[in-house]
Amino acid sequence: MEKDLKQYWRTNVTYVLILLAIWTFVSYICGIILVQPLNQFRIGGFPLGFWFANQGSEVVFVIEIFVYVWLMNKLDREYDVHE
Repeated sequence: MEKDLKQYWRTNVTYVLILLAIWTFVSYICGIILVQPLNQFRIGGFPLGFWFANQGSEVVFVIEIFVYVWLMNKLDREYDVHE
């Protein structure tokens, strides 16, 4: 059982790190560092870099919350630690 819980937490931390890496890419890389190249494209009349800086990171964060909940519910059932 102890080994199973270690694998459970390892998987959980892996999920968190992957989701944080995605969010960092969208909010920091796309919203700050790559803003000028992205501004060549438009979404709804606004430059894409502006969109990432103002809306993109929040939208991705909300989507990631739902993805994390789905992944953790699946993981909890797999390791029989669900409520």
